[in-house]
Amino acid sequence: MLVNWPSLHGSHFAGVKTLVTGGAGFIGSHITEALIDLGAHVTVIDDLSGGDVANLEAFRAKWDNRLTFVEGSILDTDTLARCVTGCRYVFHQAALGSVPRSIEQPARYHEVNATGTLNVLEAARKTKVQRVTFAASSSAYGDSETLPKIETMPPLPKSPYAANKLACEGLMRAYASSYNIDTVSLRYFNIFGPRQNANSAYAAVIAAFAKALNADQPPAIFGDGEQSRDFTFVDNAVHANLLGARSDKPLKGEVVNIACAQRVTVNELAVMMAELFGKTHLTAVHNPERAGDVKHSLADLTRAEKLLGYKVVVPFADGLKPTVAWYREVLAAV
Repeated sequence: MLVNWPSLHGSHFAGVKTLVTGGAGFIGSHITEALIDLGAHVTVIDDLSGGDVANLEAFRAKWDNRLTFVEGSILDTDTLARCVTGCRYVFHQAALGSVPRSIEQPARYHEVNATGTLNVLEAARKTKVQRVTFAASSSAYGDSETLPKIETMPPLPKSPYAANKLACEGLMRAYASSYNIDTVSLRYFNIFGPRQNANSAYAAVIAAFAKALNADQPPAIFGDGEQSRDFTFVDNAVHANLLGARSDKPLKGEVVNIACAQRVTVNELAVMMAELFGKTHLTAVHNPERAGDVKHSLADLTRAEKLLGYKVVVPFADGLKPTVAWYREVLAAV
């Protein structure tokens, strides 16, 4: 564990009932683990379409009867209502990910990501939840050439996934304006870390590189590799969610960038990961660019610092080393 959560968040969540949608997934399981460390009672709802109960088993020794797992979908309003009853906070992470797959399945993505989010907000409103934090996406910025990305920029979604996430931001703001519930949308920038699935055809780039290098194969890059990303270790996203939930001022559905404010090209990433795997003889191969991908991504964190008190808790390079170590261990066992 790179971050001591009690040292950052004290006893605020001790004894508090919370819901994490998508809590068996990559980011959701890390939020769940941090909440357990902080003494919260956590209900996880996950349909396991992208998550895995093994992500929760990884910290079973910490549960102390404070974790309840429900296999279910956010499209099932009855199950969702039961899960959210009595909760003070909802951490809404459940979604279908992947830009390329959203282009193949636009209607399905809208149903799960947009309608599912409406269901979460309705359940939270009816049960008098205090605040919902939402996993928004930097893909909303699209291909604007302006860097860094600032929340006041006009959104330019390039994929159904990005459009879904943008629609959800609108719902978050509308509910905070219309009802007695507060919300905040956290625009994640390329979150990575342990538990990110490497065994999907749509795996995120760090996970995909890890799988290739572990198999002694060259990492595959879509395009020339000069596209850059603001790669953000998962603990930073967890920290932002905790700050958002416990904020003592109304957040009113604001959109907030969550990142490290550091650009790394995909070519640079491939070299760094090959070095960490001890396989510098493997150089990347290049494939055609993918539809929907953006060229550059870099966050401005001014609003995050001002509104949430957010600061980076794990810089990119510090997070990449334990991530590679985790992949080497997990992939070796397959």
